[in-house]
Amino acid sequence: MNYYLAVFQKYAQFNGRSQRAEYWYFSLFNFLIILGINLLNIFLYPRLGINLGFIGFIYSLAVVIPGSAVTIRRLHDIDKSGWMILISFIPIIGAIWLLILTIRDSEPGDNKYGPNPKGVAKTPTPTV
Repeated sequence: MNYYLAVFQKYAQFNGRSQRAEYWYFSLFNFLIILGINLLNIFLYPRLGINLGFIGFIYSLAVVIPGSAVTIRRLHDIDKSGWMILISFIPIIGAIWLLILTIRDSEPGDNKYGPNPKGVAKTPTPTV
């Protein structure tokens, strides 16, 4: 839950790096909240006539910017440009490719986007 809240603390911070845990915990909690809103809507609407679609829409709008920011920071963590998020607009293949990119482990050590959030330094190459 701390990772989910950390994304909102960095609401529109598109620079820097985010580790896998931050990205995937945000995705998990986001999915569970949307699932909960939709399940409530399914059960309440037929019985009470209460439509929660508006609440789901407002929640979705509220997480667009932090969701994009954490995805871009995740791409920075694997030393890819944040513009790679646009690959998701390619039907099917783009979403699969973005999934593969977000699953990859962090680049060890610092890169042009900042220090490694895990604190893992690059292993020095042996000189002979």
